[in-house]
Amino acid sequence: MTRTPRPAKFYQPDNYCAQESVGYLMKRVMMSIVHQVDKRLDVHALTSAQWGPMLRLRTDGRCTVAELARWSHIDAGAMTRLLDRLEKKNLCKRVRSTEDRRVVQVELTPEGEAAITPVPGVLAEVLNAHLAGFSKTEWLTLQTYLSRMLETGEALRLAEE
Repeated sequence: MTRTPRPAKFYQPDNYCAQESVGYLMKRVMMSIVHQVDKRLDVHALTSAQWGPMLRLRTDGRCTVAELARWSHIDAGAMTRLLDRLEKKNLCKRVRSTEDRRVVQVELTPEGEAAITPVPGVLAEVLNAHLAGFSKTEWLTLQTYLSRMLETGEALRLAEE
């Protein structure tokens, strides 16, 4: 059983300001990153909704539709519609499992492999631009802080189950 630390007392209802909250700032940073990446990948006709799961497939190989949906934080229906669009572009294909015919796995096509190739470079470029002025120590510290928040959030989620 994962234990969660006691909640901090940094935010108080009587003086809460959304624009100063960590959640708001993280969401704004993420929106900025996605906007910049999408702008650069527009020439490749890829959106963040598309390149995210495709990058996951490139990294992990085959994934089930359910795994991609969970990873993308969207429901299975939305993932099915997204995969329909990617298949129409011939960027991925769904393959029935040979062990269990009920399981459908997704894999990149050769065209999908080619389409996803520029994405890591674009991501590196955009993230480095957003980290301009950070020292390596600050960057590593930021990663540590965000990882800790993620771990705590995951522990909270698991405690709800």
